[in-house]
Amino acid sequence: MGIENIEGDLLKVLQDLEGEKLKNLPPYVFGVVKKELASLRKAGHDIIDFSMGNPDGATPRHIVDKLIEAAQNSKNHRYSASRGIFKLNLAVADYYKRRFGVELDPATECIATIGSKEGISHLMYAVINRGDNVIVPTPCYPIHSIAVTLAGGNVISVPIVKGRDFFEDMVKVVENTWPKPKILVLNYPHNPTAEVVDLSFFEKVVAFAKKNNIIVLHDNAYAELYFDGYLPPSFLQVPGAKEIGAEFYTLSKTFNMPGWRVGFLVGNKYIVKALEKIKSYLDYGMFQPIQIAAIHALNSRDDCVKDIREIYRVRRDVLVDGLQKLGWEADKPKATMFVWAKIPEKYGALRSVDFAVKLLREADTAVSPGTGFGVGGEGFVRFSLIENEQRTKQALRNIKDMMAK
Repeated sequence: MGIENIEGDLLKVLQDLEGEKLKNLPPYVFGVVKKELASLRKAGHDIIDFSMGNPDGATPRHIVDKLIEAAQNSKNHRYSASRGIFKLNLAVADYYKRRFGVELDPATECIATIGSKEGISHLMYAVINRGDNVIVPTPCYPIHSIAVTLAGGNVISVPIVKGRDFFEDMVKVVENTWPKPKILVLNYPHNPTAEVVDLSFFEKVVAFAKKNNIIVLHDNAYAELYFDGYLPPSFLQVPGAKEIGAEFYTLSKTFNMPGWRVGFLVGNKYIVKALEKIKSYLDYGMFQPIQIAAIHALNSRDDCVKDIREIYRVRRDVLVDGLQKLGWEADKPKATMFVWAKIPEKYGALRSVDFAVKLLREADTAVSPGTGFGVGGEGFVRFSLIENEQRTKQALRNIKDMMAK
């Protein structure tokens, strides 16, 4: 019997399955672009897709080989540990010591997550009570705000705007918010704007958070994608940072491992313990061969990481140089795999989602509308550096033709 034949109370229940939390979520703006992209591809269009931050490169061969080797051992086919096997947490602790000079106890200050997105979501469920205020930048990686909403918290937005001091703006918001915010969410290098900070920024954040009893959660997903002499710091490099906060890290971008879903939360032991407790009820952790391959990735030489970084640098230069020649305002980011571009003045009357659809229809080019990252993203679009130089140059030619009309 089809659902159209179901009547009465059961049909009402099915039609009203979305609870209060889902109904409070904002519209999924990216869905408009995805639907249009799928329609055009079905019609035979060759869409050059910069829309999703989904690395196109292969995971380095030595990591894949370690996965295959571990998968052939049947002992690795059993349930694993929700917090990750000890050697995996030890490997990320060793990485933080080498890369940032940060000492971590793998037993209490590190926990593996099924990608940072899962970790962020479940941590918010674990630590947020209904009505808690959480400061989140806008624009932002959507899960930073959505996870707060789903957990019953209130998102207090602070804009990240070029030319403005985010820290000073954040301080003013805290001073004028009641009850005082419980958590401050940060993400540098930043997705989607590619904004970067130095260690002095985190020093100010730690001092302010201690004074105001605010927990700091930093998403450090793009720590290894940097250019032009810039080196992203870790929030945890600041003395005393572990007293008030923790940091998410992921292998997705560092090693071209997005589909493997390997992430971590490191830092304050009480925050780590809260995530460990909720995860113990929800999952059995990653497939153990993936964890073993991740250990190998973290402990191996970083030649492959340098190669990945160089690929993004070349793509960045081709794209931004091309956009600038077209008169499109865009800066070369010092980090991340993104280019955050203001909508050209010629199309300034269009909303970002409408401009993204226009690029699809008239230039066969897909980008992410800025408003998909929050109200602070309106007026911008985000390019992900996931197309090679030749495809990027073709997209630039297409855009040039569109702008010439």
